[in-house]
Amino acid sequence: MATVARLFQEACRARRHDRVHHAYVCLPRPTRSRELTATLKRRRAPSTSYHQISGRSQPASTRSASTSSGPSRRAVTVTSDDGRYNWSELSTGEKAARGTQQTFNFLLVSLGLVGTITVAYFLYQELLAPSSSTVQFNAAVSRIKSSPECRALLGPSSQILAYGEPTSSKWARARPLAHSTEVDRNGTTHLRMHFNVEGKDSGVRGVVTVHMTKPKDGDRLEYQLLSLSVKGHETVYLENKAAERGIKGQAAKMFGVQWR
Repeated sequence: MATVARLFQEACRARRHDRVHHAYVCLPRPTRSRELTATLKRRRAPSTSYHQISGRSQPASTRSASTSSGPSRRAVTVTSDDGRYNWSELSTGEKAARGTQQTFNFLLVSLGLVGTITVAYFLYQELLAPSSSTVQFNAAVSRIKSSPECRALLGPSSQILAYGEPTSSKWARARPLAHSTEVDRNGTTHLRMHFNVEGKDSGVRGVVTVHMTKPKDGDRLEYQLLSLSVKGHETVYLENKAAERGIKGQAAKMFGVQWR
């Protein structure tokens, strides 16, 4: 029995040796190397190719789609449009947003321009126009300072102060100037104004009365009355057209007959 078992083991070893030898004989070394290399490549090859974008892997299909679509841009709205994109690059909604923004900007600039012109016009009428009360006030003050009769009452011209209506606040520097402008039925413009004057050293105060007219077809104002009234003294008239007309009327009348 032991002999039979030993013979069976030797037969198995011989058969296994023949199989190994046959495998080496049928498969030469170069062929085995190529097959092993191909097998390793098949095991290592990934099923899907990836591309590294910004540290994250994306499929090749996603990469090609993002490349073909181009870089994304910010949507153009009424508040975010800065003009960096051409008109042809905008969609219909973005064109409407840009049109709305430009229309709003145009209206804003137009309103600002109209407001500036209006303010400039009123400043000119109040401060620079020949018929403005400010210009005529300065002209009347110059006439008062240059009059010897007025200087005799108020003092030197350099010490004469002129100002508008007195106010309750002693700190108020800009005092309102009392004046009025009206047009009569003949089209004549009448400017009436009065203001206060004071001698700084003498302390004497007075009131200046101004009446000027401009005919309908005239281009400048003319004095009808310019006078200085100081309490306790006679009124000083620098211009008095009404009195001059009265004197001329009396001179033209002789023996009770009005000569023309």
